[in-house]
Amino acid sequence: MPFFQKRLRLPSSQYRGRRIYFITIGTENRAPFFADPAAGHWLLAHLLKLAPQHDFLLDGYCLMPDHIHFVSEGISDTSDLVRFVNDFKQRTAYEFLKAHNTRLWQRRFYDHILRPDDALEDVACYIWLNPVRKGLCSNPRLYPLSGSQTIDWKTRIPATLSWTPPWKPPLPPL
Repeated sequence: MPFFQKRLRLPSSQYRGRRIYFITIGTENRAPFFADPAAGHWLLAHLLKLAPQHDFLLDGYCLMPDHIHFVSEGISDTSDLVRFVNDFKQRTAYEFLKAHNTRLWQRRFYDHILRPDDALEDVACYIWLNPVRKGLCSNPRLYPLSGSQTIDWKTRIPATLSWTPPWKPPLPPL
């Protein structure tokens, strides 16, 4: 089943500037291309290289076998989320297609602009705990495809979550 996909629902100006976004990008047909950590590290190297080129910081990220979540913060008035995500998808998809002769990404991506009452670290913790919720590890600190450019995340993960995406029911305690 594909991730919920939609066209950008807001004016393009909402995706530019100093805002914070929660992003999910799914692989084509939910294929577990990143179950291999080497493939995952390849993808994250691209993400970490492209974010500053588009004036974004990655406050939290987690690459799962069939999708990636990240919370990204525009750090200039010219930061453009759509351009950043499209560049990331295009570059990685091109290399992946050449190497594997198959499509990498679903066509669209899911975005959520964080609201003032959404605590950035809580959103990042939700992302880092994803591998635990999916049974890939028992401790998020041990998952090799998670990280942050801004938060000492391995010391900040709480025992319980205080944020869940607005489109999901509240999570039970860990």
